[in-house]
Amino acid sequence: MEETTAKQPLYLVMGGRVADPRSMEFKDPESIHVAGVYGDYEAAVEAWRANAQRTVDDAEMKYVVVHLHKLLNPKA
Repeated sequence: MEETTAKQPLYLVMGGRVADPRSMEFKDPESIHVAGVYGDYEAAVEAWRANAQRTVDDAEMKYVVVHLHKLLNPKA
């Protein structure tokens, strides 16, 4: 089976309560909210923004966009 060099872009939007708003250490990883997986960055940012704005008054809540395609194929 041949490997292709093209990567399918995949972006995960997730969030939850963090121990410190300046960190990425989630207090309870089992309760992380997965907003979804998106095939393009613009859609992922839109989902991130909607969730981050919804929880803007809660300093312990943090949402992030994770580049899954970079994790799935780090050499490419």
